[in-house]
Order: sequence, then C-alpha cells, then structure tokens
Amino acid sequence: MKNAIYAALGLLMMVVPVAASETPATIAVSARGEVTAVPDMATITLGVTSTNADAAKAMDETSAKVAAILSTLRDAGLQDKDLQTRGIDLRPIWANRTSSANREPEIQGFVASNTLSVRVRNLDLLGHVMGLVLRDGANTFSGLSFGVQDSAPLLDAARRNAVEQARARADLYADAAGVDLGKLLSLSEGGGGYQPTPRFAMAADFAEAAVPVAEGELTFGVTVNMVYEITQ
Repeated sequence: MKNAIYAALGLLMMVVPVAASETPATIAVSARGEVTAVPDMATITLGVTSTNADAAKAMDETSAKVAAILSTLRDAGLQDKDLQTRGIDLRPIWANRTSSANREPEIQGFVASNTLSVRVRNLDLLGHVMGLVLRDGANTFSGLSFGVQDSAPLLDAARRNAVEQARARADLYADAAGVDLGKLLSLSEGGGGYQPTPRFAMAADFAEAAVPVAEGELTFGVTVNMVYEITQ
C-alpha cells in the first residue's frame, strides 16, 4: 500500500512541472498604420557637363558654370548646408576604337561633369530654383525627390494607428473564436517608411522661367506584429 502511495506521489511530481510549462494559446496579428503628409522639402540632383578638345578647358568650363549656379542658389536664399557636390568626373572621348588593329584609338576630346545635390526647403521656390539653374548652365537632371523635414511625429502617428488596428483585429478574431484576449505577450515593429502619392501642383510663375512640378503627397507607414495570450 505504501509503495502504491509513493508511486502516485512520484507521478504527480513529474506531471505538474510539465503542465506548468505548457505554451499558452495565443493570437498573433499584424497591421500597418499609415498617415499622409504634404512634403515641405525637395532634393534635386543636377549637374553641368562640358566637352572640349582640351581636358583643362573642359573642366574649367564646367567649373565656371557650377560656380555661377552655386552663387545664384545662395542669392535665392539656399544655405550652404543644403548644397553638396556629389561627384566630379573627367573622361576622354575616344576615336577609332572600332577601327582596324593597325590604328591605335585616339583621344579626340574630353567630357567634364560636376554633379550637385540641392535641397530646397521652401517648395514655393522649387520651380523658380530649377529655372535659375537651367539659365546658369545646368544641363543634366538625374533626380528629384520630396520629403519632410521632421518625419518623427508622422511615423509615431503611423505607429499608433498600426497598434490600434492590430488590437481591433485581435478583438475580432477572439470574438469570432469565442475566446477572450489575455495579456499582450509581444509587440514588434516591422518595415516603415514613406512613398509618394501623386497630387499634382504647378510651380508659381516667376520672372525667370519656372519649371512645373508635381509635389505629391507622402504616405508614412509602419507595420506592427502583436501576440496576445487567449483565455477560454
């Protein structure tokens, strides 16, 4: 009889820890919160390219036009911190590269280029600025992007939106399954960022030729992943 009691107690001691360590039932949900905002700044990537039979003259021509562009941009109110050289390049122009092997390729000239990144913090001036740099010799545009100067509040609003949607989704699933939500076990953030949504607007008309632009809207989004314990 004693042996049977001891055996039963031993079995109980083995079973209880296993039951206590069981993984709780959960509901896992994900949601993406988004907010939109009108951009308040733009970044233009522009440049000057010149060709000449002489390498130094090609670079001098390019440099003179870039200097004029920088001076004009400063006069228009842009700050030095918003003007940045992105690249300077000098390349030969080859002749006879596809000729017979009896003739060596020859350099018949040079191409010099200088690329600038220009940040415009007043979008009312954007078309005006683009017209000015064209007037002063800019002949390449390789990029125009819009943004906001302070995105932190927008991303925080998107986070709140995402959490509210995830919680509502978890409540819906729990109600449909006939269970109750317990405590929140985990919360993690997935991808975030922004993307442009077209909203067309014309640049204001200035004395110089203004370039029409579409500033659009920016959509800021954040994804959250949440796991809730469920109770019966």
